[in-house]
Amino acid sequence: MNLSHSTILVAPLNWGLGHSTRCIPIINALIDRGAKVVIASDGVALGLLQKEFPQLKHYELSSYRISYAKDGRLFKLKMILNSYKILWAMYKERQDVKRIVKAEKVSGIISDNRLGVFYRSIPNVFITHQLRVLSGSTTYISSKLHQQVFKKYDAVWVPDFESENNLTGRLGHLDKKPKNLIYLGPLSRFEKKEEPLIYDLMVLLSGPEPQRTMLEEKLLNALEQYRGAALMVQGKIEPTQLKRELPLSEGTLTVVNYMQSEELMQAVRQSALILCRSGYTTVMDLAKLGKKAFFIPTPGQYEQVHIAERLDSQKVVPSCNQDDFSLEQLDRVNDYSGLAQFSSEVDFDSVFSIF
Repeated sequence: MNLSHSTILVAPLNWGLGHSTRCIPIINALIDRGAKVVIASDGVALGLLQKEFPQLKHYELSSYRISYAKDGRLFKLKMILNSYKILWAMYKERQDVKRIVKAEKVSGIISDNRLGVFYRSIPNVFITHQLRVLSGSTTYISSKLHQQVFKKYDAVWVPDFESENNLTGRLGHLDKKPKNLIYLGPLSRFEKKEEPLIYDLMVLLSGPEPQRTMLEEKLLNALEQYRGAALMVQGKIEPTQLKRELPLSEGTLTVVNYMQSEELMQAVRQSALILCRSGYTTVMDLAKLGKKAFFIPTPGQYEQVHIAERLDSQKVVPSCNQDDFSLEQLDRVNDYSGLAQFSSEVDFDSVFSIF
């Protein structure tokens, strides 16, 4: 497929790093087919893509300014209070998109969960794995509102399998499939390759504050008693990579603020076990590499709790809530199958035919 006459705007949501990292294989596939790619986002999501693709044109969009409550039980209330910020940001990013489309002569748009990134006269794609927005007692309302938003898009790409053997369950599957819905299979920036193991445990931190820092502090305390070689990637996008070694009672801990895709992929390959959030992009990356993992979902985030509980109940990946974690929990991994069964390749030529 030749996309040399196409200019595609790719705009991931800045909510942790997951939306931007799962756009990396899409951007690479577009470039491989000759497309001109323009990137638009904000915050750490934009910062990550600027580091990954310094040669591409980047635009900063208005921020949704979403943050988590320190108490996971207040997550829904915090989101309701933030709703006016989201609506205002959607209005502003619609204006931003108009300017970008005209300035760059954009011929197609890929929005990863940015609700205001849409331009009526060109093909528009929306990426989401949340066809249902799980929110406890308000799930029905939040899901219907979300489904109304993506109804206007020419295509909705869901990075999961359509079959019963899938990763998202009811989160990414509806009773009746909309006509514009396309299942891609899991999206990952990683490539599977055998590497010698260096680390017994890799801790991969991600997600919005303050929960990212709260988990980091808890795990640093727990790891003081760890026996073996451990690596912690903090998930903090900063101007310079910083690395330090911390002695443990019977092992070593290497702490790195961030890693770019190639380095991170190699570190995951070289690690026997991954301890991380159950964010969906992380799940897809680990599935691509066929890794064993242990999940600690972000408190109050229904999506992560659903994925973690579902994979735990299926004996694929064990998990526990943040308050209950201890190093002894990691012993459960031996009784679970791991994520290797969910690895796949995306048919980009087929899905890019919309452009």
